[in-house]
Amino acid sequence: MPTYDDDLRLAHVIADAVDGLTTDRFRAGDLQVDTKPDLTPVTDADLAAEQLVRSQLKRTRPRDAVVGEEMQDSGHGPRRWVIDPIDGTKNFVRGVPVWATLIALVDEDAPVLGVVSAPALSRRWWAANGSGAWSGRSLSSARRLQVSKVAQLHDASLSYSSLAGWEDHERLHTFLDLSRQCWRTRAYGDFWSYMLVAEGGVDVACEPDLALHDMAALVPIVVEAGGAFTSLDGEPAPWGTSALASNGLLHEDLVRHFARHPRD
Repeated sequence: MPTYDDDLRLAHVIADAVDGLTTDRFRAGDLQVDTKPDLTPVTDADLAAEQLVRSQLKRTRPRDAVVGEEMQDSGHGPRRWVIDPIDGTKNFVRGVPVWATLIALVDEDAPVLGVVSAPALSRRWWAANGSGAWSGRSLSSARRLQVSKVAQLHDASLSYSSLAGWEDHERLHTFLDLSRQCWRTRAYGDFWSYMLVAEGGVDVACEPDLALHDMAALVPIVVEAGGAFTSLDGEPAPWGTSALASNGLLHEDLVRHFARHPRD
């Protein structure tokens, strides 16, 4: 099995550089905000952060492909870096500190490395295949992550992003039915829901509509922490168009729940 230690160190170096850029633009009075064709916001910080990642990868990993949220894909080959420069742009625009840069490496269609850096929260999470999942300020100062051992939905804590997305995909009633079966629900949202699963703070996180760049960095962290990550239909993540992450013990019941109710 190949190791990705050098790639992980590189991802941390890149994340350090991006953190400096995004932190400087967070709550900046001259932040430029535009609207993309899908009506979601994009800022000058999103674009500059992705360009910074691409520039560093071009210099250090010139043979690798790069897939990003804001710019065209570049390169070809089995190794692909998948970048979301700012996950949680709406939070970033409003001055809410829950946003992060997501950096992933996909090798032969398997997400093998993920780094999630949230400088406004002073938090970073990371994982590489076979190396466990970790959180801390740096590689040398970290604690290992472990999912919870909750085995019943009525004892589980569920995190999500918004009710509107479930309604748009005709699955609101299905989601609400699941939420009623759980002990507790909170909308921590975006990347944070999934990092809380990896930490054992919550037991389930799910969303009805996500893209590759939203999920690729999250998958290794949840899985290396002992959890499971698929689409709502049970497809391997991040290749579906939805997300379902859990501590693993609950996963079969969750997939069956969504299979029974494909649409409201």
